[in-house]
Amino acid sequence: MKLATLCYVRQAGQTLMLHRTKKKNDIHEGKWNGLGGKFEPGETPEECARREIFEESGLVAKKLELKGLLTFPLFAHDEDWYAFVFVATDLEGELIDSPEGNLAWVPDQQLTELNLWEGDYIFLPWLDQAEFFSAKFIYRKGKFVKHHVTFYPPGSVQAV
Repeated sequence: MKLATLCYVRQAGQTLMLHRTKKKNDIHEGKWNGLGGKFEPGETPEECARREIFEESGLVAKKLELKGLLTFPLFAHDEDWYAFVFVATDLEGELIDSPEGNLAWVPDQQLTELNLWEGDYIFLPWLDQAEFFSAKFIYRKGKFVKHHVTFYPPGSVQAV
């Protein structure tokens, strides 16, 4: 099982996206993703999100909003992946040359024109909703199969 964060850095109607082009044997090669990555030992989701945003972009996230949790059963190497999804809107710093790919500020209305994972087209609009989401996205051999989602009203912490 892998724990990870997926962070969408946003400002002025744009989202900072990473075109994954630099890492060898990258399961995400050629795709556009938000920032993020695997937890280091002892990290909270927020600590992981801030560290990954900084390492991949050079930006410091001063404000994070936890928007949802994504589950990807048997996503890569027969491992389940769980990704805490954040939106960061208050930032400091200057963009760096990312070690993982090319960074670009993309107008929010053009995100779905990028080469994304198929499930990303489904959940990206959820980032603009008030409800917290918990979703399962099933891929087999890199191909999207199906998804399921539960939305929780703002302030709710109970499963229905």
